[in-house]
Amino acid sequence: MGLREEKKRQTRTLLTDTATGLFAEHGFERVTVAEVARAAGVAVNTVFNYFPTKEDLFFDRQEEVVARLALVVRERPPGSSPVDAVRAELLAGLDAAEPTYGLDPRAAAFWRTVEDSPALRARLLDLGERAEEALAGALAEEAGTAPGDPLPRLVAAALAGAHRAALAEVRRGMVAGEPVDAVRARVVAAVTTAFGLLTAGLDGWPGRPGS
Repeated sequence: MGLREEKKRQTRTLLTDTATGLFAEHGFERVTVAEVARAAGVAVNTVFNYFPTKEDLFFDRQEEVVARLALVVRERPPGSSPVDAVRAELLAGLDAAEPTYGLDPRAAAFWRTVEDSPALRARLLDLGERAEEALAGALAEEAGTAPGDPLPRLVAAALAGAHRAALAEVRRGMVAGEPVDAVRARVVAAVTTAFGLLTAGLDGWPGRPGS
């Protein structure tokens, strides 16, 4: 990484860390971009150069989250199904405490901020819909379905919906102050059962050539 890229990375981190602290202390709606800029010691335009909206500043890893399920399906090992790929990614993330999953007591303040903000709740819903849409595109591409065929969307809804529900349970547990290990164990058990049910119905679709 060159010096310019490192400087940009540092500035981005400074902005998100500063904003997260202000949002947690005062609430998302009450903090302005100008206040974030002032606290970080940068110009307001600098913030907007990195984050077009205040919601982007809060959900600073949103593009990674949106692309994740489509990516794991596209890059899954030969012989495994989309159900396998999504389940494996989810269980691995729970085991490793993937930061965007929020399986950390420090994430409770983050998710309380979301709960208290209509704008952030709307953005979280939008991110889930975009992730599902990207997954549907990956499934349609692999299956070679005709344009407008609803089947990839329905399968994506089942997989992405189960994924979202599991993470919502993680968030609920963290906000309630439950021990991390207890939340992880409960969600892993539910994921194992739920994806077992999905496997029974979806494991053979779409069939890969040579698989």
